[in-house]
Amino acid sequence: MSTDGVWQVDLEGFPAPRRGKVRDVFDLGDRLLIVASDRLSAYDHVLRPAIPGKGKILSQLTNYWFSRLAGVVENHLVTASVDEFPPELRRHAELLRGRSVIARKAEVIPFECVARGFLAGSGYREYRAGGNVCGVPLPAGLERASRLPEPIFTPATKAESGHDENVSFAHVADALGGEVAGRLRELTLALYRAGAARAEEAGLLLADTKFEFGWIDGEITLIDEALTPDSSRYWEASAWRPGTEPVSFDKQFVRDWLDSAGWDRESAPPELPPDVVAGTRARYAEAFRRLTEAEPEDL
Repeated sequence: MSTDGVWQVDLEGFPAPRRGKVRDVFDLGDRLLIVASDRLSAYDHVLRPAIPGKGKILSQLTNYWFSRLAGVVENHLVTASVDEFPPELRRHAELLRGRSVIARKAEVIPFECVARGFLAGSGYREYRAGGNVCGVPLPAGLERASRLPEPIFTPATKAESGHDENVSFAHVADALGGEVAGRLRELTLALYRAGAARAEEAGLLLADTKFEFGWIDGEITLIDEALTPDSSRYWEASAWRPGTEPVSFDKQFVRDWLDSAGWDRESAPPELPPDVVAGTRARYAEAFRRLTEAEPEDL
């Protein structure tokens, strides 16, 4: 692996992939090859430089959660072993190992399914403005980082600008039907509770997280990633105090630096300095170790 990280993935003999903010996705016909790059996004911008090894940490942590949560909901994973990939992909084993999976194709459900157990981020801002989050009323007097009375389902959709837009459960029900919306809420909260329980065993608090689902063979299926520091807020349990910004093992470290740099979130973002790159990688790796009780492979 380059010390600069893997910015993007192109495979000789394959058409150009569909590039998301982090993942490069190759269409294999009835399957997808999903490769996690080392790109990092914040405030809907992809930042430079890459975070070396980040894609491997994300991919392997997602695979850990897919295995652990298989009893809650099916997922799209076919294999994470490069040795089981088709021969034409095994030629690229050095690049793909540890950061790629083959997955079943899904009809993506167009909502991000967010669960919150604590008040942070856009949820905290929404609560300060109106006393609720995504139409869910909350008790008065809560502070930043307060634990909620119980986890809540706060879905989001993509606005035209590409920014996440919080919506109500009723909005999801209008779009998908009440039964499907109810099932998404049930699954999201079940996955959150399972993740939060494991996190607390590891001395971490899972403040919030988002899942994506799709239809495969008529069943709602977990896709994309699960409970990674890219899609979740992980806090140090021993240092958590309501009313303060918790010590985190996620992208908040980068967001805080961007805010301190005076960036307006609209223009091209500033380049991350070496200490922020190293600090981000260290936080992601520490979350992996504590949650899985193992080391990421092939770093």
